[in-house]
Amino acid sequence: MESSMTGMGYFSAPFERFIRDEASDWAGAFTLLDTMETYFDSRIDLLQRQIQKHSDRLKMKAEFALKKHAQSGDILAENFDREIRNFKLKVSARMQTLVNSWHSAKVVRTREKVSFFFGVMSLLVSALLFGLAPEWVHVAYTIQGLYLLPLRAYTYKKRSWHYFLFDLCYYVTILNFIYIWFLPSSPALFVACYCLSHGSLASAVITWRNSLVFHDSDKVTSLFVHIYAPFAFTVIRHFYPNAQERFPALAQLPHLNPGHALLLSGVIYLSWQLLYWKFVLIDRKTKISSGQRTTSFSWLLNDKRGKIGQLLSRITPERRTPCFMIGQFVYSILTELPAIYVLYDSPRWSGTFLILIFAVSVWNGGGYYIEVFGRKFERELEALRKELAENNNRSGRSSPTSTENGSAANSPASPTTSLPAASLDGLAGDLSVTHDKEL
Repeated sequence: MESSMTGMGYFSAPFERFIRDEASDWAGAFTLLDTMETYFDSRIDLLQRQIQKHSDRLKMKAEFALKKHAQSGDILAENFDREIRNFKLKVSARMQTLVNSWHSAKVVRTREKVSFFFGVMSLLVSALLFGLAPEWVHVAYTIQGLYLLPLRAYTYKKRSWHYFLFDLCYYVTILNFIYIWFLPSSPALFVACYCLSHGSLASAVITWRNSLVFHDSDKVTSLFVHIYAPFAFTVIRHFYPNAQERFPALAQLPHLNPGHALLLSGVIYLSWQLLYWKFVLIDRKTKISSGQRTTSFSWLLNDKRGKIGQLLSRITPERRTPCFMIGQFVYSILTELPAIYVLYDSPRWSGTFLILIFAVSVWNGGGYYIEVFGRKFERELEALRKELAENNNRSGRSSPTSTENGSAANSPASPTTSLPAASLDGLAGDLSVTHDKEL
């Protein structure tokens, strides 16, 4: 037993040493693994912290960039709005400068000179065309209408007078152009245009007191609308060479049937009257009654000096519109009678009629120049007289010699006090004579 124990002890020592050595080897291996794990864990943890730090830094940069981009976008939008406002202010200032320049005295005088020039030249050219080439009169009528009517529409719209453009004269003018250039073979349209042009349009020179004032483009346009239409159709009817070739409707109208002519012109007139009543007197009644817009009816009603205004003022307000419409229709029929019974068949009476209408416009224009400019000149003289009188009084109060001696008889007269009233009246008389000669 001992031997066995001895044997076991003999073998056990190396074995235990082997076991001990093997255990120590594995213990070293585990220690190496622990060291490596600790090393790599620390490195990985450091790398993770660096990555997280770098990620946080990138995230901060991205957020900063986004904020900066948003701020730059806001700044850009703000700068854009500011530039737009500045541009609008510059445009507004420029437009105001142009408006002030347009209404300045120098530009107004230039416009009046240009209007005077073209008005006189239009009259001269029309007379030459009538004598030398009457086949070009309707062309001159159209060219002038294409220039003057859009200008009239623009100026009236700017002044809130554009409801005047719905009046009969513009309606007939458009019909005239339609007949001349699109329907020259329509007898019905020719009869209506001829009668209305020689009726309501021509008589409006007297009714509306049209004036031949060359420097005023508005008055020139009004006279053109009312007098050039009967002039053009008189030329087409009586003085146009071979008119039936250019206007075939004349071949079917050697004479006018009074009933047929009044019926055609009446239908055209009533169609306009219904449209005017619906779209102006009814649909725009609020603006007209409030004074925001003006029509020919309201203008005639407020014209207390005219016969039409005096008659309308005697009628109750609810009956004025129908009475005015009926009166207009009767007036249109009556003014067409000379054209139907006399003018259509007589070139001589047609020429006399045009001269009469033109003479009325010339008389009105002469009255405008004499009365309007004369009154303006008188006001300027009166202002000059008052200014000289104030200077006389001021110099008399401030003169020392008049207070020392009680009289200014021995004192030398000042330049302002040496001009007596008689001299001023003489100066006014001389200036007025000079003014009349210039007119």
